[in-house]
Amino acid sequence: VGPEPAEPDAVQPEAPPEASEPATADDVPGSPQHSKPAAGGGALRILAILVVISGVVLMVAGAFTWYVVRDQLSAENITVSDDADRFAGDEVDGPFTAYEEARVINKHALEASDGLTYAELDQEDPRRDTVMTASFLRSSLYTSVVSFGVAFFAFGMGILMILIGWALLS
Repeated sequence: VGPEPAEPDAVQPEAPPEASEPATADDVPGSPQHSKPAAGGGALRILAILVVISGVVLMVAGAFTWYVVRDQLSAENITVSDDADRFAGDEVDGPFTAYEEARVINKHALEASDGLTYAELDQEDPRRDTVMTASFLRSSLYTSVVSFGVAFFAFGMGILMILIGWALLS
């Protein structure tokens, strides 16, 4: 009397994999399938490439903007005033020197107007033109500072987008 034959509908246990071949996700029932998408296709790959291209465009735009603003500011031949707290005597060609010169211009305008701003001066006051010109110069310098900041931000976001695209591709 030997072992009884298994019923045809009964589930037979699978044999474990041989020691020479590693177990894969296909060998384990119910395990999630984690595999890379096939190379050369897929929406994720297209998205990743678009993100990298956008990053390169942002980096180029940021660098170009920085160069143009620096070039235009340098062409004005502005030098930071000697009584500035920082960068005295330096050429105004970047965000820090532009900011410092704007501060010095404000200090000089307030000294010339006895601490009064353009709006506080009487319309017939002869100092009003000086304070107005100082205000325009400060606004221009602050605009260049903001432009440098936007250019730097665009460049940095370009780097970030390239890294994200690269991560999506790997």
